[in-house]
Amino acid sequence: MGPLEGLRILEFQGIGPGPLCGTFLGDMGADVIRIDRASAPASSDAGALGRNRRSIGLDLKSPAGVATALRLIESADALIDPFRPGVMERLGLGPDVCLQRNPRIVFGRITGWGQDGPLAQAAGHDINYIAITGALDAVGERGRGPIPPLNLVGDFGGGGLYLAFGIACGLIEAQRSGQGQIVDAAMVDGSSLLMSMLYGWRQEGKWTGGRGENMADGGTHFYCCYQCADDLWISIGSIEPQFYALLREKLGLDDTAFDAQHDRTQWVALKEKLATLFRTRTRAEWCELLEGTDVCFGPVLNMDEVTEHPHNKARGSYIKVDGETQPAPGPRFSRTPGEVTRGRPRVCEHTAEVLLEFGFDENEIDGLQNSGAIA
Repeated sequence: MGPLEGLRILEFQGIGPGPLCGTFLGDMGADVIRIDRASAPASSDAGALGRNRRSIGLDLKSPAGVATALRLIESADALIDPFRPGVMERLGLGPDVCLQRNPRIVFGRITGWGQDGPLAQAAGHDINYIAITGALDAVGERGRGPIPPLNLVGDFGGGGLYLAFGIACGLIEAQRSGQGQIVDAAMVDGSSLLMSMLYGWRQEGKWTGGRGENMADGGTHFYCCYQCADDLWISIGSIEPQFYALLREKLGLDDTAFDAQHDRTQWVALKEKLATLFRTRTRAEWCELLEGTDVCFGPVLNMDEVTEHPHNKARGSYIKVDGETQPAPGPRFSRTPGEVTRGRPRVCEHTAEVLLEFGFDENEIDGLQNSGAIA
C-alpha cells in the first residue's frame, strides 16, 4: 500500500509528461483514472507510462460527456490537465468550474510554456522549452553545436516530475486547509530549476567556457567518457582530490602534467593522454580494475544491458510488467512501498467499472453508452 493509497487522480489523456506524472502517482498507490477519448480512442501509454491506472472513455465534446466528467471531478482529489492553456475552459472543465464543484480538488496543469506569457499559446516540444532556459545551449561537445539531451530535461524532469511534486504538495496543503488550488507546472520553469546549480556556477565564475569546456559537461579529463579497446565506453567522475589521486594510482599516472587537475589550459591535452590509455583495454577489463572503487567509475551501458548489471539486479531496479521490462517504482519507502498492481489497460477498458464506483447506476451507464458520451 503506497503512501498515496486512497487518493483518486483523474488523468486527462496526453503524451509524455502528463502520463509520467500519472505513473509516479499511481506507483505510490493513488487510484489513477485516465480519461481517454471515446471517439477514435488511441493509446499514449508506452512502457511504464501506462501502468497503475484504469482507462475510461468520454466524449468531452458532448454535453453528456462533460457532465459525466464533472461528476467524476466531484469525488476526485486531483486531476492532470495536459492541454494547452484554455482547452479545459473551452470544454467547460476549467479550474473555476471544477473548484466550484469540488473545492478540495488540486487542478494540475502541465504545459511547455506555462499558462501565461507571450508563448503560452504556441506549439512546442522539449527541445524548444529547454532552449530558452540555457539547458540546451550547455549540452554538447567542444566546438560543436548543442545536443538535445533526449527529452529528459523538459518533458520528464522539468515536466512530469515537476507536476507530480506540485500535485503532491497541493494534496498535502488541501488536507490542512480543506481547499484545492491550481498547479501551473511549466516545463520552462521546471527545467530552469534543474539548472539551478549551473546558474550558480556561472555567476560565481566557475562555468566560464563554452560547450564541452567545463567541469560537468565533459570538458575535463577527470569527468567525462572514454572509449575502450572494444569500442565500448566508460565514465570517469574523479572530481574530489582524494578520488583523483586514486584514479592516478590505479592508472599509474606518474606524469607530473596530471598534477594540474584544475588547470583549464591543460584539460584538452590530458584528455588526449587518458583517451589513448583507455583505448588499450576493453570495457570489461577497466570494470575489473575500477568498478566499485572510489575512483567514481561506471560502465556506459545501453538500454539492453542495464537489467543485467549486478547492482541493478541486486536492487531490483527493473521489473517485468506483462512481460515487458520497466523501471521499478520509486523512490522507495520503508513502510508504505510503491508497487505495480496493474499493467497498461486497454483503452476505455474500465468505463463501466469506474462509473459504478462513482455512483452512476446501470441505467445511466447504458444511456451514456447509447448516446456515445462514453465508450
